[in-house]
Amino acid sequence: MASLACAHPLRVNEITGAIVNSAMKVHSLLGPGPLESAYQACLAHELRNCGFEVATEVPIPVYEGHELEVGYRIDLIVAHRVVVEVKSVEALHPIHQAQLLSYMRMSHIPIGLLINFNVLHLRDGIKRMVDGQDWQN
Repeated sequence: MASLACAHPLRVNEITGAIVNSAMKVHSLLGPGPLESAYQACLAHELRNCGFEVATEVPIPVYEGHELEVGYRIDLIVAHRVVVEVKSVEALHPIHQAQLLSYMRMSHIPIGLLINFNVLHLRDGIKRMVDGQDWQN
């Protein structure tokens, strides 16, 4: 059963806040260093425990709406409203932001979080991105 603190919020800002809180919990337990796949699995688990619907490794239609086997997959989609790209890299670079923006556009989800867990303080590894004006719904 989901706790009151993790209850499934309706507004996108509440959803992103819950994702960040869950990521901080995962980071405090694992610290920097593990593979992206470990962080992804733990974050998905934590969010599901909070009552969120979480899709993982979601294939992206990249060519005229077709899902082609070219390896493009969104790490997490939370509550059908937020794309989450998980990283465990030395530093975030503009290409990581471009990747998230592409995933947001191809999935038609205007809100995304880029989370790099390979940092000492997770607050330094989080980037929130918005594409368009549908970020408050």
